[in-house]
Amino acid sequence: MEMNISVSGAGHCNLLQKTKDSVDELSFWTWSDLLVALKHYQDSPRTATSSDSSGLRISFNTRSTQSSKNGLFGATWWFEDLLALSPNLIEMLVKSMVSRGYNHVIVSGFLFYYQKSKFYTASSDEKRKVLEIVIDMLYTLDPSSISCKSLFGVLRPVLRSNISKSCRNKLESMIGSQLDQATIDNLLIPSYGRSYLYDVNLVLRFLKAFLRKGGSELSPIRMKKVGSLIDLYITEVAPDRCLKSSKFSALVMVLPDSARDSWDELYHAMDIYLEVHTGLSEVEKMKICGGLNYQKLSSEACMHLSQNTKFPSTSTVQALISQQWKLKNLLEGIHNAKHYTDFTAKEDRGREQVVVYNEKLRAQLQGMQWRVMELEKVCKKMQTQMAKIMKAKVLTHSNARPLPRLCS
Repeated sequence: MEMNISVSGAGHCNLLQKTKDSVDELSFWTWSDLLVALKHYQDSPRTATSSDSSGLRISFNTRSTQSSKNGLFGATWWFEDLLALSPNLIEMLVKSMVSRGYNHVIVSGFLFYYQKSKFYTASSDEKRKVLEIVIDMLYTLDPSSISCKSLFGVLRPVLRSNISKSCRNKLESMIGSQLDQATIDNLLIPSYGRSYLYDVNLVLRFLKAFLRKGGSELSPIRMKKVGSLIDLYITEVAPDRCLKSSKFSALVMVLPDSARDSWDELYHAMDIYLEVHTGLSEVEKMKICGGLNYQKLSSEACMHLSQNTKFPSTSTVQALISQQWKLKNLLEGIHNAKHYTDFTAKEDRGREQVVVYNEKLRAQLQGMQWRVMELEKVCKKMQTQMAKIMKAKVLTHSNARPLPRLCS
């Protein structure tokens, strides 16, 4: 530990040597010794009157660094002990831990714990300072190590405090990058100091941060999760009579078309909004319905829209055209299916006829084989009989005596 304390003459050399000796002995300090030293430094007059936090640098270049990573900061028992430290000291401690590769999940858990615990007794100015330090430190961590739910927990007091704009932007950016992990209850944030019920502008900033942070790397699954979430949100805010049509249109149009497989939920939200806001002009209605994808509406939704007098006439015409197009495709599909079915039936009948013919042919071949075998047997019998007859003739000829001569 180093302390920048200005002294003069021989006292300076003496203090410098003592400081170096203290640093050399730091590896042998217990956790309690470290806490006592930090508290003494925190309570020193110079620290109390100076906002410069560079006067203290916690050194981890000791023989116990690796064991600290795996033991001390690998658990959470030390959270309570550090609550007595000021936000400035916490900032330096966290920076040292991050620069040396400590577990970001544990570090973020401590920061959330520190913010929540300090709020019980802190003044308004202290709360603002704690929030700014915690947000700045969270922003340096790996986003995957930060709980989305905990970020919304920090957001609530932020909305009621006067923290810097840069810290507020950092928090909104962190939440926006994880918007696919949020719930509808997370987004239903009251609009403090405004006429409308919910803070629609804040949700729009979340959405823009989500699209900006993700860029081309956003997976279809994440995009569709956010699409479903925002459709629920739009349905919730649609009955608000104070919600301007421009804000409602912005919510509808902010996400790309690929974020939704079906527009039925969004059509339902539009129907609610138009029913509540009866004083809208035709132009305002057309702006609201301008982004509606009729091809992604179900047949039931198209049929309902074609008869919905709350919507502008152009939308009802588009719904009719879409319905006719879907009906045409359906009829063509039925015709193709029927043609395929007829062809398949004919093919099946042909196959059945071939099978029957093959069976008959097989039976005929078997019959012919049987007849051939019978004929072979008959031929053998005839050959045997002919051989016997020929043998008998030969014997008869050899035994016959010559006739006497009648004339000499």
